[in-house]
Amino acid sequence: MDQLKNVSEQTEDALGKLNRPLKPYIPWVARTLLVSTFIEDAVRIVVQWQNQLYFLQAYRGFPWGISHFFLLANVVTMLVCSGLAISRRQTEVAVAGLFAVIVVQGFAYGLIFDFNFFVRNLSVVGGLLMLLAEGLVAKRRNVFAGLPSMSDEDRSKYVLLGGRILLVLLFVSFVFSGSFTVTRLVVSIIGGLSCLMVAVGFKAKWSAIVLVTILSVFNLMVNNWWSIDFNPTHRDFVKYDFFQTLSIMGGFLLLVNVGPGGFSVDEKKKNF
Repeated sequence: MDQLKNVSEQTEDALGKLNRPLKPYIPWVARTLLVSTFIEDAVRIVVQWQNQLYFLQAYRGFPWGISHFFLLANVVTMLVCSGLAISRRQTEVAVAGLFAVIVVQGFAYGLIFDFNFFVRNLSVVGGLLMLLAEGLVAKRRNVFAGLPSMSDEDRSKYVLLGGRILLVLLFVSFVFSGSFTVTRLVVSIIGGLSCLMVAVGFKAKWSAIVLVTILSVFNLMVNNWWSIDFNPTHRDFVKYDFFQTLSIMGGFLLLVNVGPGGFSVDEKKKNF
């Protein structure tokens, strides 16, 4: 057990040295990745404006005019809130706006009861909660020259706990979708253990890095939308999955930056 602990500590020290030069850039990269799915969605709506209008009017029963307003409101909300999130301004407003987009689009497009859509978007919501927690932590540090606000501190604990739990739900859809292979089994076991560690907050930062690595490889190999030319509709679905996975990776990177919060094994260990 002592040898395992020593190996773990040495590995953490080595990874810490490698991570140190990148640390100042992680928050910006994380926020950009998190909102990438919303930016891509806004661009796609503009590029496919007529197709989007036709679908809403012909298949979802939207009246003429209401469909136009719905799409325009979504585009503006996603772009404005994404800009606020990246620039770290009005974080609570940005999170509320992007969360509203997820809920409204789920009902409007009739996807709210689709299992994969539901689980993936819960993971994206987890990423938004991590963004909110980052804002609360930054706000707490700036209040009264560093004196903590207890209300913000308490809120950030709960928000981080909810964000950690929701983020790992992506692997539920991964495990239960697709055909069984040995590679999928190995990735599911490693990813599942990392997800459990993130959820309980044990070695959460390093587990999040493992999950980001797995998701990066998975995204490039499985969601390679740029190689699909024969079916534009299928290409759009794969592209949607690609950017959603990027958003979830952004949530995990925010976890690396902010930490697991007060309700975690890592935090409790500091008290002993």
